[in-house]
Amino acid sequence: MIKLIIGLGNIGTAYQDTRHNAGFWFVETLAEKFNIHLADDKKFHGRVGRGTIYGHDIRLLLPNTFMNRSGLAVAPMAKFYNIRSDEILIVHDELDIAAGNIRLKKGGGHGGHNGLRDIVPHIGADFYRLRIGIGRPIHTSKVSDWVLSKPSLDDKISIDKAIECSIDALDLLLKNDVQKATNQINGFKL
Repeated sequence: MIKLIIGLGNIGTAYQDTRHNAGFWFVETLAEKFNIHLADDKKFHGRVGRGTIYGHDIRLLLPNTFMNRSGLAVAPMAKFYNIRSDEILIVHDELDIAAGNIRLKKGGGHGGHNGLRDIVPHIGADFYRLRIGIGRPIHTSKVSDWVLSKPSLDDKISIDKAIECSIDALDLLLKNDVQKATNQINGFKL
């Protein structure tokens, strides 16, 4: 069962509205919906919270280490609370999925995502991933600029709807009904 939900992103006002912060958007929306206060915690290198989500005691983490060093926040929290990698859901942006589409999966490689690339050596790869589509730029040489820029208004609306759908399906995942959660999330269409 999931005990820790981590949203990946970059800290600071310059990044808060960028595509790369889709993981932050998810956790912030989740925390707001379930009235969970997120507070800075130096020990865990990020903003942390704890609360009841669909009847389950869940911890939340938004690393303040910047995307490429996310493992420095994830590992200490998982170790301190004795949380196994298969009890962690990491939420992140995904270039290979169109904006507003979402995918849930367990395990796998980092898929070129620098946040995941840094996390895997720290906790292994057996965690759940909620991949929030941000789409790809037309020119592949512009990927860095793309993830660090704001989505169009239409894309942001689509991403927000996908986040809401994912939060609704989270109830199933927390009940360990992984297949139903996967079907609901992966089947989401705007």
